[in-house]
Amino acid sequence: MTDILVIGGGIAGLSAAARLSHLGEVRLLERETALGYHTSGRSAALFEECYGKPAVVALNRASHRYLAEANGGVLSPRGLLMIAGSDLKAEFDADVAAMELDLIDKERALALWPDLNPANFTMAAYGAHAWDIDTDLLMQNFAREVKANGGTISTKAEVRAIRKTRSDWEVELTPGETVTAQILVNAAGSWADKIAEMAGISTIGFTPYRRSMGRIPAPSGADVSGWPMIFGAGETWYAKPDAGALIVSPAEEFAMEPHDAFADDMTLAEGIARYEEHMQTPVTRLLSSWAGLRTFAPDRQLVLGPDARDPSFVWSAGQGGYGFQTSPAASQLVADLVAGRQPELDGKTVTALSPARFA
Repeated sequence: MTDILVIGGGIAGLSAAARLSHLGEVRLLERETALGYHTSGRSAALFEECYGKPAVVALNRASHRYLAEANGGVLSPRGLLMIAGSDLKAEFDADVAAMELDLIDKERALALWPDLNPANFTMAAYGAHAWDIDTDLLMQNFAREVKANGGTISTKAEVRAIRKTRSDWEVELTPGETVTAQILVNAAGSWADKIAEMAGISTIGFTPYRRSMGRIPAPSGADVSGWPMIFGAGETWYAKPDAGALIVSPAEEFAMEPHDAFADDMTLAEGIARYEEHMQTPVTRLLSSWAGLRTFAPDRQLVLGPDARDPSFVWSAGQGGYGFQTSPAASQLVADLVAGRQPELDGKTVTALSPARFA
């Protein structure tokens, strides 16, 4: 018997387990062999406060101090560069306004990203308010918090059945263990609706979307460590320095069933072609490729807190592409609501994130 059972070992479940471990005995269940196996392990790992819808932006801003300072911080400077041709002026203007970027000239853009082809873009904007997130360290910090408070983390623990008794949840695991808890937290990522169905809880209507990524060599062996992340206007592609190379994505959203995602070769090739169109150096080889599923609720905002019909079933789901950068504030909100405390976030944001909006 445990007080709180968390299903899902990605950033959503791990951060929620860390915060909830201050309230009682917590056990986290992850069916894979390691934490962060699926989407959390395949993130672009960027913190950008203005990225997302209003409630997401509120979570981003509320998370900034924790990410920058807690346990020594997990952020390092990166910056964000946006470019476009005249045919994408409307998309460029919308992105600049939404992400609070400053217009810059071509010379400044070329100084920031020296491989740009000046003939193939007409507009550029930049913001220094974007940081790399050390996602591995952040997850390690949350895992240490769980364990320091007496919680346990179980990998290779696949949920096979969920039953509600008069007072508790009974969860049957592979290969036959049954665990009970007073509170069940659904942080199962792309499988969140499936966990709800197993528990007899009304589903939200989450949709997982595939996003492919590829790693390419740095152009002409350049030191790209200080280059910013670069986007094509309208998020039709992006690239980011990573461990001496570049990761490039077509930024696609292709609806899929929950599964262990892999990159679509044709889609990835199209994205690399869009990137290559704006560069001087051709892409001659792919070092590796992968994909993740970014799972969204119908309104593309997170679903956080006790279920409207059964408060002992708690949602921490729908992180989409915002899981790491929202995790400190999102997990704190979940813990505040479970504990019956006044949330640190404003009431409008809490309502916008509540599962009750789908009841």
